[in-house]
Amino acid sequence: MSTPVPPPEPSPNAGDAPPRSLTLIRNEADLAALPASERIRYRLVGADCRFHANDNIADYIRPGETEELKAEVAQHMQAVLRALVIDTDSDHNTQETARRVAKMFVDEVFRGRYQPMPAVTEFPNVSRLNELMIVGPISVRSACSHHMCPILGRVWIGILPNEHSNLIGLSKYSRITDWIMTRPQIQEEAVTMLANVLQERVKPDGLAIVMEADHFCMQWRGVKDLDSAMTNSVMRGAFLKDPHLRREFLSLLSKKTA
Repeated sequence: MSTPVPPPEPSPNAGDAPPRSLTLIRNEADLAALPASERIRYRLVGADCRFHANDNIADYIRPGETEELKAEVAQHMQAVLRALVIDTDSDHNTQETARRVAKMFVDEVFRGRYQPMPAVTEFPNVSRLNELMIVGPISVRSACSHHMCPILGRVWIGILPNEHSNLIGLSKYSRITDWIMTRPQIQEEAVTMLANVLQERVKPDGLAIVMEADHFCMQWRGVKDLDSAMTNSVMRGAFLKDPHLRREFLSLLSKKTA
């Protein structure tokens, strides 16, 4: 006997409203008959979970569904190419483009949405380290959520640990940064999201992040200004309260970029 699946209550905070067909789902068989994207959306709406462009939705994806997602994206991408009046039947350069783009989106440039956070090794602060540590520059590859154009840049992370802080492996700063950035983003939100994750994992007395990036949505299109870049920062704890610490962090960054 099928297990009843109650329809989710629509919520103003749950992202896009569910398609009308989702309210007719009565059991697991009905749910399984839907495309993977609709099944995932159904779970998200049922959990009242936001699914904006820069949100991670890995907890709501079942084994095998990312492969189904790629097939769906490829199908829709093929329709986009057709709408752009590109003859993919006779143009050998674009015959596999839809499939390639789908794989690129799901497995590569937007994988931070679909994959869980990388495993993070934590070490106790046995030596009670409490001096400034800086990691960077960490290469950043992301995409503007407005135009899906590349964002390429660098991130520097400053940590002021205390005796109770969790020290994480050096490579994990790069892995967490990559996980946050490989989603459609805007730079201001991306840096804040990265700060939130590191604050929760490390629990330092102070946290500072600076990001500098080129935005192809401004260089490749629109104003087409090749020389402009964006720099922004997040300062937490001791970095926000202590101007001397903040100055030390920023001065060391200038030496690394010289």
